[in-house]
Amino acid sequence: MSNIALITAGGIGSRTKQFIPKQFLSIKDKPLIVYTMEKFQKHPEITDIIVVCLEGWTEYLNAMSLQFGISKLKKIVPGGQTGFESIHNGLNFIKTYAEDNDIILIHDGNRPGVSAETISDCIAQSNIKDVSITAIGINEAVFTTENVAGGGGGQPVLLNRDLLIRTQTPHGIKLGYLNTLFKEAESKNILDSVAVCTLLVELNKPIFFCKGSEKNFKVTTPDEVDLFKGMMLIENEKQFI
Repeated sequence: MSNIALITAGGIGSRTKQFIPKQFLSIKDKPLIVYTMEKFQKHPEITDIIVVCLEGWTEYLNAMSLQFGISKLKKIVPGGQTGFESIHNGLNFIKTYAEDNDIILIHDGNRPGVSAETISDCIAQSNIKDVSITAIGINEAVFTTENVAGGGGGQPVLLNRDLLIRTQTPHGIKLGYLNTLFKEAESKNILDSVAVCTLLVELNKPIFFCKGSEKNFKVTTPDEVDLFKGMMLIENEKQFI
């Protein structure tokens, strides 16, 4: 059985206020997405890495993968106009060689902080439940803003944070089940779901969660770039303790 990492790298990165897509930002002379790929490269249970890549960046990503020893990289697939379409493009390639019981771990290319423990947990639960969505709880007070839109001074609604979670990636799912979901979505003209977790809700399917981590955040804004750099400094210091 194979465990295939499907890494999405199709976003243009407008919120980082950079001239290049966020997943290709160079941090200490290494693109952000390579840090992400290295987590799956080093994990003993991952057999293949597929990357869905933004148009025009394929040759660069292939060169960086060779430079940094990403030997599990099997294919770089062109991205689509949306995240949904990009995942579908990756799925179409994976179906050419993988089996229905193989597990696909769909992961954001700009989440370089994913841990080996999270990857292992996601694989283990996907084996049992067919699907596993990485998620974490919420520690802050959470309000809705519908009554205070535009700064009108309305009364916000306080939500019970004990009943709320934030999803992350990877989203682990068996290939056969993922293929079935996409076929059903197409038959119902659901073509713009943002992730597997939202697609499951739209198709009224059960969702099973595995534990994520605060370190597994998306590097999307300049502040988050700084946070990731700080994490790297801490990890480097630990090596000398």
